[in-house]
Amino acid sequence: MPKASEIKKNAAIEYNGNTYIVRDIERSVPQGRAGGSLYRMRMYDVVTGGKIDETFKDSDTLNLADLIRQPVMFSYIDGDEYVFMNTEDYTPYNLNKETIADEILFINEATEGVQVVIVNDVPVALDMPTSVELEVMETDPSIKGGSATSRTKPALLSTGVTVQVPEHISTGDKIKVNIEERKFMNKA
Repeated sequence: MPKASEIKKNAAIEYNGNTYIVRDIERSVPQGRAGGSLYRMRMYDVVTGGKIDETFKDSDTLNLADLIRQPVMFSYIDGDEYVFMNTEDYTPYNLNKETIADEILFINEATEGVQVVIVNDVPVALDMPTSVELEVMETDPSIKGGSATSRTKPALLSTGVTVQVPEHISTGDKIKVNIEERKFMNKA
């Protein structure tokens, strides 16, 4: 049983008799406390989709829920459902648009390394790779001799997300983006 300090984003835990997916973790170190960090976790119930916020001490132990991760690729959109296909046995998994709103911004047909998280035979979340390659659809013209590091400009990517890129990047370039930080990493 891991401690609260060891829990990562998208982990599935059992809490108060329900199974939750941890969507966000904020760590704080209150002043005047003898060495204890607090972890505020925003969790979503895998069955009802209900949201709760709980705060744990770093030494609190939590139960991990049984979950399975399956490699998938994006297939198509069916109304408010995004359908992902298992790359091994072609099983389709439907996920609601609201459940994966943050991940949708970085997914296209070519995105690799995506896994669906399954709890109790129900697909509940996506586990994304650390970075993805996306094409720059629109940005200001590149500046010859522009610095590769100092100044940036906004760039609209093929999935609709906007990130800051160095001046030398131009429309049509493929770039690597860190998903968690939503930052440009390098040219692909």
